[in-house]
Amino acid sequence: MSEKELRRSRSVFPIGTVMKLTDLSARQIRYYEEQDLIVPMRNEGNRRMYSLNNIDVLLEIKDYLSDGINMAGIKQIYKLQETKEKNREQEIIKVLTDDDVRKILHDEFLAVSGLGAKKPLSFFDQNRIG
Repeated sequence: MSEKELRRSRSVFPIGTVMKLTDLSARQIRYYEEQDLIVPMRNEGNRRMYSLNNIDVLLEIKDYLSDGINMAGIKQIYKLQETKEKNREQEIIKVLTDDDVRKILHDEFLAVSGLGAKKPLSFFDQNRIG
């Protein structure tokens, strides 16, 4: 996870601040949480703490509602997005075959033993070379 994404996912905003930023009521925000559209973290006092990513989702939900999309439609949109992300992750995993993994492991052993390359090459570096 990049540093930018790490910062955006850090839960630091209490519900009062989120209400001001999104112009939503606490009841609306909690409803979207009940619908599993956002998942705020809880602090030691069990208070909801929201991230910038949570705020982005709340603003998107607000936009979808103003465009006339109902809650079932919004859930479907997020479900499709989640499916696309999972498919993308599976495609990345499929890029590495067993032979690729064996070659990377072999090169790592050579590099560690001092018999091969000075530093291990990543999978993508290896594809550029050979």
